Amino acid sequence: MTPAKTPAKTAAKKVTPAKATAKKAVSKKAVSKNEVAKNEVAKNEVAKEAVSKKAVSATEASKEAGVRTAAEKAAPARPVAPAPPRNESHTALVRRARRINRELAEVYPYAHPELDFENPFQLVVATVLSAQTTDLRVNQTTPALFARYPTPEDLAGANPEEVEEILRPTGFFRAKTKSVIGLSKALRDDFGGEVPGRLEDLVKLPGVGRKTAFVVLGNAFGRPGITVDTHFQRLVRRWQWTAESEPDKIEAAVGGLFPKSDWTMLSHHVIFHGRRICHARKPACGACPIAPLCPAYGEGETDPEKAKKLLKYEKGGFPGQRLNPPQAYLDAGGIPAPPLGAG
Repeated sequence: MTPAKTPAKTAAKKVTPAKATAKKAVSKKAVSKNEVAKNEVAKNEVAKEAVSKKAVSATEASKEAGVRTAAEKAAPARPVAPAPPRNESHTALVRRARRINRELAEVYPYAHPELDFENPFQLVVATVLSAQTTDLRVNQTTPALFARYPTPEDLAGANPEEVEEILRPTGFFRAKTKSVIGLSKALRDDFGGEVPGRLEDLVKLPGVGRKTAFVVLGNAFGRPGITVDTHFQRLVRRWQWTAESEPDKIEAAVGGLFPKSDWTMLSHHVIFHGRRICHARKPACGACPIAPLCPAYGEGETDPEKAKKLLKYEKGGFPGQRLNPPQAYLDAGGIPAPPLGAG
C-alpha cells in the first residue's frame, strides 16, 4: 500500500517549478548584462581605434600640408576649376568672369601697377615696402631711397639705421629695412646683382613671397602671373569666382577661369576696380559698371548720386598713387600724386 503524501511535500513540489523559472530568468538576465557589457567594451575599442586613426590621419595631413606649402612657394599654383556658386555651371561662371574682365578693360584701359619703378630692382624693393601701407606712401618714399642706393650693391652695404630713417614713413620700417638690405645682399651674392626672372628664384629673396614675385614677373619681365592682394581677394569672392580664402588657392581657382595671357592685366583691372569703386567698407554699387554681373550688388550704396561721391582717384577727380604715372593714365584724367611733404 502506497503511503499517503503529506501536505508539506506537496507544497514543496508545487514551489519547485516556480523557483526553477525564477532561477532561469535570473540566469538569462545575468547573461544579458554580460552581453551588454561586452558590447560596450567592443564599442569603446572601436571608438578608440577610430580616434587613433583620425589622429594619425590628421598628423599625416598636417605633414603633407607642411610639405605642400614649402613646395608651392617655389612652384606656380595649378589652375583648378572652382566650385560653381549657387546653381551656376562652370561654363556659365567662366563666361561671366571673362565678361567682367572685358568690361573692366573698357573702364580701365590704362590699368597699370601703381608703384613707381624704372627697373626690376626698384620694383621688387617697392613691392616689399608696400606691405601694410599704401602704394602712394611707398612712391613718396622710394625716390630718396633709390637716389642714395641706386643698385643692389649699394643697398646691400648700407647702414641699417640710415635706411630705417628713410623708410620710417612706410611703417614697420625696421623689418622692411632688414628685408630690403637682405634681398639686396642675396641679389649681389647669388644673382650677380640682377633680379632673377624666375618664380623659384624670386621667392628665395628675403621678404619676397608669391604675390611680390608675380608683381615683378608680370610687370618687369612680361611673364603672366596673378597678383592676389587684399583687393583681388575681396572682389573675386564678391563676384563668386571662388569661395577660397587662402591666396594660393584663390590664385589657382581664378587662374582656371582665364588663359595665362590674361593673368597680369586681369590683376590690374581687378585691383584698379577695388581701389576706385568696389571698396571694402562702402562699395559704390550705384556707380559700378559691372553691377548687372555682380552677385553682391546692393552691399554698398546703390543710389547713383550718393555712389558717385564715393569714387576715388581719377574716377573721383583725386590724385592717383604714382608720382610718375603712365601717359595713358594722365590722358584719362588721372592726376599725379604729390611728393612726400607736399601740402
